Amino acid sequence: MVGWLKALAYGAGGMAVVGLAALVALQERLVYVPVLPGLARAYPITPARLRLIYEDVWLRAADGVRLHSWFLRHSPTCRGPTILFFQENAGNIAHRLECVRLMMQRLQCNVFMLSYRGYGESEGYPSQDGITKDAQAALDHLLQRKDIDTSRIVIFGRSLGGAVGAVLAKNNPDKVSALILENTFTSILDMAGIMLPFLRWFIGGSSAKGPKLLNCVVRSPWNTLDVVAEVKQPILCLSGLQDELVPPSHMRMLYDKASEHNKNCRFVDFPNGMHMDTWISGGDRYWRTIQLFLDQYAPEVQSCDTSCASEIADDGDGSAPFHLKKPKL
Repeated sequence: MVGWLKALAYGAGGMAVVGLAALVALQERLVYVPVLPGLARAYPITPARLRLIYEDVWLRAADGVRLHSWFLRHSPTCRGPTILFFQENAGNIAHRLECVRLMMQRLQCNVFMLSYRGYGESEGYPSQDGITKDAQAALDHLLQRKDIDTSRIVIFGRSLGGAVGAVLAKNNPDKVSALILENTFTSILDMAGIMLPFLRWFIGGSSAKGPKLLNCVVRSPWNTLDVVAEVKQPILCLSGLQDELVPPSHMRMLYDKASEHNKNCRFVDFPNGMHMDTWISGGDRYWRTIQLFLDQYAPEVQSCDTSCASEIADDGDGSAPFHLKKPKL
């Protein structure tokens, strides 16, 4: 019996050592995947292929890394909201162009697509600290532009992009109108426990149980659950209930945490939504949900005369012109 227990203990210890080695050596490859298997790092297409009006924008992050991005304008005369779009962890911004094309069409918005360091044509190597600097450089650029309404900048982040966007929103409470999170994880620490189940007891985010002895070796923890609690702007949480990568419970936890401190939070789920296709499977309801959110929290500010103001004040149900009740979707 004693021999069997020793063997079990040695086996568990060996698994922990192997897991630790894998976590330390391969974590960046697990978190950041700039090049999809079998594909080149270069952009397969540009916005011109989809007949979108765009410009190449080159930025410098605070640490000097040169970054590439695309600014896509809805139309020369449209000054609608501008979506600062943060992509998932795999592939590059060109792989999101079809989604962005539909986004611009349905929401009447401009879109700024940042290529994280180490992705696409951007220089450097991805890390949490570095990508946080990249996101700030993108926002700083938008705030300096004269051809957009800088009071209507909204962050949209899917998966890893949601973690990036949450940090940027938290750090810039007066410069960003709202935050949209889609299929985002509570933390990379929690995801590590899912991807490497035998380490679950030794690693995890703020809501996890156990000693979490390995948290200290994770270089990109992306603790989104802790971050959303500090976001002051309105938050829209979009959750695909068939998400095969990030458990849908993560999005619910993010919403619950954020709504404890922020009354302007909305949660909408999509029964058929998977990790990458919620924007497709959600159909018209998906885009309508975002449009209602933008109408309330990033509205167009129009100058109007006294008669116009009177007409607004006399609105039938007495509500504000951009009032949005929590949608029954």
